[in-house]
Amino acid sequence: MGQISVELSKRLSNAVDRMPAFPKSVQRILELTRDINCRPKDLVAVIEKDPVITIKVLKIVNSAYYGLPKKITSINQSVVYLGVNTLKNLALSFSTMGMLPARNAAGFDVQHYLVSSLVTANLTRMLAARYANELDPTDCYIAGLLHDFGKVVFALYMAPEFRQAMEMSSTENISLHKAEEAVIGTDHTFVGAMLVKRWQFPEYLVECIDHHHAVPHVSVLAECLFVADLIAEKLGYDSLGNVSADGPQALPARFGTDLDAVVAELGDMNKLIDDARMFAQTGGLK
Repeated sequence: MGQISVELSKRLSNAVDRMPAFPKSVQRILELTRDINCRPKDLVAVIEKDPVITIKVLKIVNSAYYGLPKKITSINQSVVYLGVNTLKNLALSFSTMGMLPARNAAGFDVQHYLVSSLVTANLTRMLAARYANELDPTDCYIAGLLHDFGKVVFALYMAPEFRQAMEMSSTENISLHKAEEAVIGTDHTFVGAMLVKRWQFPEYLVECIDHHHAVPHVSVLAECLFVADLIAEKLGYDSLGNVSADGPQALPARFGTDLDAVVAELGDMNKLIDDARMFAQTGGLK
């Protein structure tokens, strides 16, 4: 992507500045879980200070989906049934959902976007576990969850142009990020990286989000996100509900050459999709 104009740079900065701050409680949760000496009770203590996340976690753990024999009334009890990693991912997911509006002037389907982001988050984590186990599972989940958040920025604060880009993507059968470049002058990866940087995530996550459509890839994490994005799209969970207009994509070498073979190796995706739908439904949109 070439240089953007000074005027566009100012518009993007203004849009990013209008987005809510990423919750400090979740940043603290992420800090704790990167510490190998972190105790579950430390994580519980942080979550319990956030009443919104607490209510939503308890709603999930007491849902028919888990079918527990007795009602769970505390985060401390929840961690026994869910485990630290699931509890952490729930907190991260619910915080992200809290920034998403139910409606926007661009006509962007935020509910579908949310499910697709959750599917991509879990796929990125699963791919790393199988093909790149040196990666941190939390980084993989965050990358997948936040990779398309630039679309939300566009939908909220550059709605007319984003609507036009979505229409161009559909009518001219080109990928959305190429339509965004044509209409807006940059794409959702660029503004998404700006936002994640503002939220003070590590630079390697910023770069991963900024380049998740780029080939060659900037990191192993970006490779996993790239393939997760392709699989999510194949399953019907592209954030616009579209199949790529770019045709077959060459996979990074570690994944072989056949996307169907990668999908088959990951196994049954139904639970992953069910989890994403349940998280999205419980998290809700304002």
